[in-house]
Parts: sequence; structure tokens; C-alpha cells
Amino acid sequence: MTDDPTALGGAVSATEAAAAPRPNDAASVARRLEAILLILDEPQSLVSLAAAVGAPVPAVRQAIEGLVADYDGETGGPRRGFELREVGGGWRLYVREEYDDVVGEFVNTQAPSRLSQAALETLAVIAYKQPVTRGQVASIRAVNVDSVVRTLLARGLITEVFTDPDTGAIHYGTTDQLLINLGINSLDELPHISPLLDDGADGFDGEVLR
Repeated sequence: MTDDPTALGGAVSATEAAAAPRPNDAASVARRLEAILLILDEPQSLVSLAAAVGAPVPAVRQAIEGLVADYDGETGGPRRGFELREVGGGWRLYVREEYDDVVGEFVNTQAPSRLSQAALETLAVIAYKQPVTRGQVASIRAVNVDSVVRTLLARGLITEVFTDPDTGAIHYGTTDQLLINLGINSLDELPHISPLLDDGADGFDGEVLR
């Protein structure tokens, strides 16, 4: 008897393969978890991560504990330049604080000198509405802003102000670097939003939030 699925009347479809139970041994769960963590922009709860990797919450909790120890060099390997950190009830990979300068210098040398129109519009929303979440910015601009927010973070123009303890949503605000680039001393010096702007105008209250 052959194990070839085509011998039974057709290949197994991608959908059927995806629906097949996934192994829940510690190593398999940890590998799937790492794959998800690498693409996260915001912290995710244990429940969300468990759903993403198709494993029970206890198995995911155990895998996270193992990854934290591994990245911290507690399992015999080297201490990594990144860490798995719990923030606002969720988990996400972060660069270790002592390497912030190294990463910042690299990003600044790689970043283009000019911002795109999308980045400028997103930066304006954050400047006038801060502290504001990525979802709120996306709602105002009516487009996905994930990549643009990452660009602004990399350029040091915005920063994570705080994380909502209930939802895990990160609130963003502008940095002193933006003031320097604009040549102003305070957000109070930003111009008032023109009433002629239709796109997103309803999302602004005309006041600069500090």
C-alpha cells in the first residue's frame, strides 16, 4: 500500500492540509510561535497567539517561557540582541534597550531623506490627534497605515507613548526630533487644520493635543 495521496484519487488540497491537526509538542509550538512573533506590530495576548498557532493556551505559555529563557541566554546559548517582552497583557519581540542606538543609527543611514505623501499624511494625523492608536489613524485616513507607522518609528519622528492595558493597543505620539525637523519649539506652533480639507477633516478637532 502506498502513502501517496494521489493514489487514492487525488492530492490532498491546501485547505485540507491547513485543517489537519498541528503537532503540539513544545518544539513545534515554539517554532510556529516564533514565526508569528516575527511579524507582529503590536503585542498579542496568550489567547490570540494560541489561536494563531493552533495550540492550547498552556502549551503557548510554556513555549513563551522557553523562548524568553532562550533569548536571555539562560539555556546555554548566547544572549540575543532582542527579547520577548510582555507589554500591556500581550507579547511581542523588541530590540534590547542597550542596542537602541545601534539600530537607530543603522535605520537613519538606510532611510530616504524624504517622506512619502502617505507618511506625511499619517504623521500629520498623529501630530494633531496624539496620543492615537494605529487603528484610529487608519480610520481617519481610510487606509491601512501599518507600514507607514513602522517607517515613522524607524525615522524617530513618532514613538510609542503607552499601551492600553485593556486592549493592548499602542498609542503613538510625536518626538522632539519632529520639532527639530520642523524648526519649532512646541506643537502649539503647528498651523490650524484648514476647514477645506475633506479627507479626515471630521477626525480633527482643530486643537493641538499635547
